[in-house]
Amino acid sequence: MGGDEKQAKNRQSVRLRGRMQQLCRQMQKRSHNVSSADNFEIIFEVIAMKLIRNIAIVAVLVVAMGVVVAIKQSKKPIEADTPSDNSTVAGVADPGVEPASTKPATVVPPSGPISPPAKTDSTQALPKLIDLGAGKCIPCKMMAPILEDLEKTHADKFEVQFIDVWQNPEPGRKYGIRVIPTQIFFAPDGKELFRHEGFFGKDDILAKWKELGF
Repeated sequence: MGGDEKQAKNRQSVRLRGRMQQLCRQMQKRSHNVSSADNFEIIFEVIAMKLIRNIAIVAVLVVAMGVVVAIKQSKKPIEADTPSDNSTVAGVADPGVEPASTKPATVVPPSGPISPPAKTDSTQALPKLIDLGAGKCIPCKMMAPILEDLEKTHADKFEVQFIDVWQNPEPGRKYGIRVIPTQIFFAPDGKELFRHEGFFGKDDILAKWKELGF
């Protein structure tokens, strides 16, 4: 009887140790699963935060670019014609004004005559040359001494007038100016005879007056 009881106790002890080992393995497995889930949750939160931050940065950049473009468009300056064949010519900053070539070009005048201020005394009426440009554009600066010389040496044959359309844009719209400088030739009665866009030399101006009969 003593030996049977001892064997029974040993078997019971073995079963108890096996049960405890099984419980330990189950607890370790559950702990591992919980740890993996926690790690996955942390990683997901980090990725989500980075994604949100990147989206916010992109949104700010898009808004900033839109503001810059709007400011540039609202403050777009008037550009001028340049004497170089490869340069870009820009016109008066007004709707309908487009760039044009610096090469001499004849432009069809607007429908109907455009008359400058006429003289009250018809016996003193002279043909008139109006140069529409700006004081700071390069080809306009090149035209300035030519206009001054013509005004002094040919005052008895035709009048010369310069209008700065940057400081006074209304005449540019009135005469339908597309680029500067633009020269318009008027008859004594105020009728437009010819117009030219870009730089126009002294000899070319005198030749055009001769061609027009003055």
